This record gives sequence, C-alpha cells and structure tokens, in this order.
Amino acid sequence: MHPGNGLRLSLALGVVAFALDRLHKYLTIEMLHWPPGYTRPLLPFLDLTLIYNTGVSYGLLSALPFLAVAAVVAVALVALIVWWARSSSALVRAGLAICIGGAASNALDRLIYPGVADFFWLHFGDFSFFVFNLADAAITLGVCLLLLDLLGIAGRKAANPA
Repeated sequence: MHPGNGLRLSLALGVVAFALDRLHKYLTIEMLHWPPGYTRPLLPFLDLTLIYNTGVSYGLLSALPFLAVAAVVAVALVALIVWWARSSSALVRAGLAICIGGAASNALDRLIYPGVADFFWLHFGDFSFFVFNLADAAITLGVCLLLLDLLGIAGRKAANPA
C-alpha cells in the first residue's frame, strides 16, 4: 500500500474515533458512576443521559440474542476492514477508518456493558430523535465522508475561468 493513499492518516483517524469514545465512556460510567437512566438537561433540545442499547443502530435487532447481534456486528466490521484495505482513495479510507473506530468501540461495549452505552439525547418538545454516543457521531462523520466521495464533491476542482 502506498503511503500517499491516506493509510497512515486514516489509521490515526480511526484510532482517535475509538479512543475518544472509550475515554468518554470511561469518564462517565467508571469515574462519574452515572447509573442507567441518569438524565441531566444540557440544552433545550439536548439532554445528557445514559441508556444501554442492546440492538444495533437505533435499537434494531434488539430482540435477537446477544450472539446473533454480535455476529451481525462482526460481519459488518470485517466487511468495512476489507473495504478499507482494498480502497485506494484517501477520502474513502478516512471515512471507513472513522466508521471502523466507532463501530469497534460500540462492539467493545457489548462485551463489557449490558449494551452499547449511549449518552446524548436529542429532542424537540415532545418529539424525541434518538440517544447516541461519540462512536455513533464518528460513524455518521465517516458515512458523510463516504457520501462526499460517492457524489464526487471532494474531488471536484474549481473551473478555471477563461
């Protein structure tokens, strides 16, 4: 693999995504001892809370046994790693690495907690969006980078006026 294809940078981004999420979870769960259900309003539309998600994204598959969910997560992680290893685009590699870092941190939660620890609750009035964590935010950022690549936005060059 050629260093110019974003290998080192993408690895660093993936490690940072993983490390920030682990640090946040360590501070809130282990150091501050937030109990499940802890909630503290932060902004009119954002509360800090702690819930454990036993499913995958947005609670999907939460009715499945732990091993089934773990298998789905493992297959997804392996697929992302293979895609990352085969990609020659620095932007794709960065997006995938950030996704992998977030997904790996959430996967580790499944081994040490009752589920994935989520902390940030977005809501407007009576409408509740979802509760997420820093790993979820990293995965979302990674997907946005992949969409930029897909749409060709990041690769576009300004037209030279004649």
